[in-house]
Amino acid sequence: MNRGIDPFEVIDAAKRLAGVVHRTPVLTWGELDRRAGQSLHFKCEHLQRVGAFKFRGASHAVMCLADDEAARGVVTHSSGNHGQALALAAQRRGIPVHVVVPGNASPTKVRAIEARGATVVRCEPTLASREAVAADVCESTGGILIPPYDHPHVIAGQGTAALELLEDVPDLDAIVVPVGGGGLLAGTCLAVQAMRSTARVFAGEPTGADDAARSLAAGTRLEPGPPDTIADGLRTGLGAWTWPIIRDRVERIVTVDDEVIVDAMRIVLEHAEQVIEPSAAVAVAVVLGDEFRAIDDLGRVGVILSGGNVGPSASPGITPPRVGSGGA
Repeated sequence: MNRGIDPFEVIDAAKRLAGVVHRTPVLTWGELDRRAGQSLHFKCEHLQRVGAFKFRGASHAVMCLADDEAARGVVTHSSGNHGQALALAAQRRGIPVHVVVPGNASPTKVRAIEARGATVVRCEPTLASREAVAADVCESTGGILIPPYDHPHVIAGQGTAALELLEDVPDLDAIVVPVGGGGLLAGTCLAVQAMRSTARVFAGEPTGADDAARSLAAGTRLEPGPPDTIADGLRTGLGAWTWPIIRDRVERIVTVDDEVIVDAMRIVLEHAEQVIEPSAAVAVAVVLGDEFRAIDDLGRVGVILSGGNVGPSASPGITPPRVGSGGA
């Protein structure tokens, strides 16, 4: 079961988000096809508003609030992109927003959150601390919690990226996305189901934050250990809403080391002239790797480039884009 999230909620979310989110392009690059040995179709969510797919889920969740709920404001915990996205979504609706940020979050992303009018509250760099501090902020402000991934409206909103990808390239054999908390991955699974697509769903995860891969292998949701990865957007564990969908619909989760992630960032910059953040590069690293190439019957593969907000500390040797790339 998927805890009651109807796949067609992704289609409803797409209708609500029309004209609010960018319909990002699907691009191809011959050199990356050659390296992968497959036809790759990249859904460019690094060109989304606030520079990441997160704007889809945050906007959808804020739009679904009743007026009396919205008036109380919203609260979240985020390492960066969801915080930016919720801040902009709240700004568009004219409501207050508080974002709980772990101490190891990217300074680039924290500045972007503050620039969009959010009140930033610091916490320890653990999921338990993030959730506890966010709960305290909700209690003190009366705000509504909009978590970064484990929420049905957020998941449905994130799934609209894959929905658009499948509309543009309907005969994909597979879709590959990065996984942290699982909102994008779960939403992708629901989009595939709603579109009645035969596309197989795969995910990429950093070796230093591999709880999703371990959970899928064990058949039960496992607690994340202390994360150790350059991919700051993937340092969280799976949620109660995202896990059942991932368990039932994802074929395989491939893990990649930080060195390979950085190399994928460089390859995309050199051959596609696009700057992506480490979390997005995880999916690229997967499709360029030997393990994925060895999977049978994969010729046309969609890859969701999840974000492009990156600073020098997270990308040695990579020139960063401006904050919030992809428009405001």
